[in-house]
Amino acid sequence: MLSKPTRRQHSFLRCGILCATFFALAVSGAAQAAPPEEAPRAAAEQRGQATLLIQSSPLAGSQFHALPDVVSQIRVGDTLTLQRDPTNPHDSNAIQVLWQGHMLGYVPRRENKAVARAMDRGQPLVARVVALRPEESPWRRLRFEISVILSD
Repeated sequence: MLSKPTRRQHSFLRCGILCATFFALAVSGAAQAAPPEEAPRAAAEQRGQATLLIQSSPLAGSQFHALPDVVSQIRVGDTLTLQRDPTNPHDSNAIQVLWQGHMLGYVPRRENKAVARAMDRGQPLVARVVALRPEESPWRRLRFEISVILSD
């Protein structure tokens, strides 16, 4: 009888499946084109590049950073900058999420390992705002997607 995987084993399995999937698609060139209304992905496609959605996440730690000050200026579809923070004392896989130079928060710790590895390898990623609810609790204020730009 098979035992139920632990949370850590499940996380490693999910990361492995995610990495294997997007690398297989990158190699085969079988990625599906992104819808044209999705600005960052559409911009990549205009340059002849396909993208693959790899994750959708809430923003972590926004109450401690600039989001409350700039939330009225952010729009759904805005491009976000992802920046690795490997010296973060709380998480060596930390990834900062920035909007126009303003530090908004982090990719959640539970969801950052595969993205951190991709960034460390130099894999081109794009991130964008997909939901914005300024009146909600910090974990529900901003949701974003991360996509990988697939090479030809």
